[in-house]
Amino acid sequence: MKINHNYQKLEQSYLFSNIAHKVSAFTAAHPEKEVIRLGIGDVTLPLCDAVIKAMQQAVSEMGHKETFRGYGPEQGYDFLKEAIAGYYGEQGISLDLHEIFISDGAKSDVGNILDLFDTDNTVLVPDPVYPVYVDTNIMAGRTVTYLNATAQNGFLPLPDPAQKADIIYLCSPNNPTGAVYTREQLKQWVDYALVQKALILFDAAYEAFIKDPSLPRSILSIEGARKCAIEFCSFSKTAGFTGTRCGYTVVPQELTFEGASLNAMWLRRQTTKFNGVSYIVQKGAAAVFTPEGQKQVKANIDYYRQNAAVLADTLREKNIWFTGGENSPYLWMQCPNQMDSWAFFDYLLTEVGIVGTPGSGFGKNGEGFFRLTAFNDHENTKKAAERLRACL
Repeated sequence: MKINHNYQKLEQSYLFSNIAHKVSAFTAAHPEKEVIRLGIGDVTLPLCDAVIKAMQQAVSEMGHKETFRGYGPEQGYDFLKEAIAGYYGEQGISLDLHEIFISDGAKSDVGNILDLFDTDNTVLVPDPVYPVYVDTNIMAGRTVTYLNATAQNGFLPLPDPAQKADIIYLCSPNNPTGAVYTREQLKQWVDYALVQKALILFDAAYEAFIKDPSLPRSILSIEGARKCAIEFCSFSKTAGFTGTRCGYTVVPQELTFEGASLNAMWLRRQTTKFNGVSYIVQKGAAAVFTPEGQKQVKANIDYYRQNAAVLADTLREKNIWFTGGENSPYLWMQCPNQMDSWAFFDYLLTEVGIVGTPGSGFGKNGEGFFRLTAFNDHENTKKAAERLRACL
C-alpha cells in the first residue's frame, strides 16, 4: 500500500485551522479579554422565517408514511432546481434543469469537480486565492501556475495570451479580496478560455452581495461562457446555510472536451459518489426563492452590507487602502506601517482584541494585506471599528 505523497506538499495546517488554534490559545490564556471575530466568513444571523417554516413542514412530512421520503435524486429535487432556474431567469439566463446539480456546498463541489479531469492539466489561479483551489489540485498532483493579483490591477488580474492554462479558477466577488470583475473583464476571460480550449471554474458564492446592477452576478451571462465555464454557488452566505449545508453547481450542456460531455460526466460522478442533500434542507433552500424568502434573505444581506460600510468608512477615515466592502462582505486592507500579515494578525488579536485573516495565508501576493469580514452583528462591528480607529 502506498500513500498519496502529494499531501506532503501541502502546508502543514489549513489556514483557518491555524487561525482557530491561535485564537483558542489566546482566549484560554486571557479569558478576561473580549475578542471580536472578523476572520472566518461564517454568518451570524439565523435562518430566515420562510426557510425555517419550510424545513419544519418538511420535518413534519417525514413523520408520516404518506409523505415520508427516503433516498432522493442525487442531483437534487426538481422543486429546488426549478426555483434556481427561475432565479437565473430573472437575470436573463436560461437553464435546463439537467444543468443544475444540488450539493452540500460550493466548497465540496469545487474540490470534487476535479474528479473529471486528468492530472496532466495545467491549473491557473490568481494569487492571492482561496486556499481550497490550490490545495485540492496539489492533492491530486497537478501543476499549479499563478497569475499576479496586486493593488496595481485592483486584485482583478486579466488573462495573459502567452500563458498556457487548461483549468482556470475565478471568483467574483472575490474571496479574499472582495474585488468584483466587470462584464468586459469577464468577457476577456471567456474569450481567452475559448482560444486556449480551457475550462473556467467560476465561484459565484458571494453573487448576492453585488448591488451594482452593471456588475455580472453570473459568468453564464457572458456570451460564450456556456462553452467554457462551470459555475458554483452556495446558500451559505446568501441565506445563512453554513450550518445546514446546501449549494449548487451549473454544468452547461454545451461543455464538451475531447468529445465527452462534462455534464454527463458530472452526473455520473455524483450518482456514484454522492447520495444527495436531505429533503428537509432542500425544502428550506427552495423557500429562499419565494417572494417572502427573497425579501428576508435580502434584508439579512443588507444587514451585513451595513457592517461592511461601517468598516469601510473607518478605513477611509484612516487613509488605509482597501478593496471590497461595497459589493462583497469582505474588505481587503493594506497592513499599516508596512507590517507583515501575521504580525498585524498578532497585533490585532493581542493588543486590540480583533480577529481577522492574514493575507499571506492566501498566497505570496497577500503579504502585507489583511482580510476583514462583515459577518458579525452591528454592535460588535461598531465596536471593532472604534478599536481600529484608535489603533490604525
